[in-house]
Amino acid sequence: MKIVIPGGTGQVGGILRRSWSTRGHEVVVLSRHPEQLEEGVRHQVWDGRTIGPWADEIDGADVVVNLAGRTVSCRYTDVNLKQMMDSRVESTRVVGEAIAKASAPPHTWLQMSTATIYAHRFDGPNDEATGIIGGSEPDTPAYWEFSTRIAKSWEAEQAAAATPHTRKVALRSAMVMSPDKGGVLDVLLTMARLGLGGPVAGGDQFVSWIHETDFVRACDLLIEHDAIAGPVNLAAPGPLPQRDLMRTLRDEAGMPIGLPATRWMAEVGAWVLRTDTELLLKSRRVVPGRLREAGFEFEYADWASAAHDLVSRARGRTRQRNHSLGPAGSATMKR
Repeated sequence: MKIVIPGGTGQVGGILRRSWSTRGHEVVVLSRHPEQLEEGVRHQVWDGRTIGPWADEIDGADVVVNLAGRTVSCRYTDVNLKQMMDSRVESTRVVGEAIAKASAPPHTWLQMSTATIYAHRFDGPNDEATGIIGGSEPDTPAYWEFSTRIAKSWEAEQAAAATPHTRKVALRSAMVMSPDKGGVLDVLLTMARLGLGGPVAGGDQFVSWIHETDFVRACDLLIEHDAIAGPVNLAAPGPLPQRDLMRTLRDEAGMPIGLPATRWMAEVGAWVLRTDTELLLKSRRVVPGRLREAGFEFEYADWASAAHDLVSRARGRTRQRNHSLGPAGSATMKR
């Protein structure tokens, strides 16, 4: 297949493009800044807002997977929230325009969304059929509603696109766990190794996640399964409280201590890391209803097996990186 990935230079894009290019698919990444990607992956520049020469790549492609959008790992200021909204909505709109103009439109359009669209809750899981959409929960910070509004607007823009010959799927993705440097797991594992991976604000809030292997396999199924359209939860069937997730991660990291953090301590830590506490405090209890109905079987359905695999691979990559360094800890030089 030919697969075009707008916004495909980040962690999730790297997971997909490595898997698909290794299997022989033609992969084209669209991003604002050219960079060296894996062998066999082509790159085209776009601005995420206007039609340009990049649209020729979509004409004749089999699949488009739009991952474009400003990172959510930032302080939730008014400026950043507006950029998060605009980058998602505008890129989705222009991808829809390119598909609509194509003489040979792609068969499938997978559009990144987020599990954050669901309500902050502890009383039950959210699947696609019965899940509660967020935005009106009591006793939550007002700006959390804006995060949910971003997700709703993101999905609405794809739904409104006039692409009658292209099947559209919205990927309500949980945190994608991979051993990549700078990814979600890398941050959580660093905290665990430092002894900071204890309960945050009590640790009752649910964390939804999906192993990178199952994320790719789920995308493969959605590309192949013509009967599925609309929102699909990409999350393992075992969401768990934050305290339990971090305890398992500490066990894998060999760290017996996990200092707890109050809400105000989390606020200070988030300020230092230039991120926001919503990522830590919102309870995202999301389960994969439609994937299960389609017969999808997870290779990593529980966090214990996923964490063991991911931490082992992260440790292996660290050893490999250290092995390539000189005895003084710096890269060796050929003279």
